[in-house]
Amino acid sequence: MDSQDLLDLENRDPNNLNDHVKVCFEDALGEPEGAHSIDCVWKNSYFCFNCCKNCCYRLMTLLCGIPLALCWGCEYAMIVFYHVWYITPCMRAYLINCGCLQKFYATALQCCLQPLCEAYGFCFNNIRVTNVSG
Repeated sequence: MDSQDLLDLENRDPNNLNDHVKVCFEDALGEPEGAHSIDCVWKNSYFCFNCCKNCCYRLMTLLCGIPLALCWGCEYAMIVFYHVWYITPCMRAYLINCGCLQKFYATALQCCLQPLCEAYGFCFNNIRVTNVSG
């Protein structure tokens, strides 16, 4: 199956990555009560805003969309490459070394601290506390 067969041409932002840049005429311009322009000005402003926004966006995507997609594709490829071939092996080596250090630390605690704690336990084992109310 080709990747273009999976491409949704209707919903082009299925993960809502760019909800913060959804701009409609009503999001940018609004006339409060008592300050209304002539209806034909408002209607033509609406038409001009949308036409200019759409034409400029389409022109910029026509000129820059494919080169920028190429750049971002390379960027993400480098990130994935870096993670697969450098970061993940480094993390694995770090975890292996930490596991070894953990065993050394546990052995040192068992050899040094455990006998000391057992000795103190025997010393304090026979201590009894009695509360005398008076």
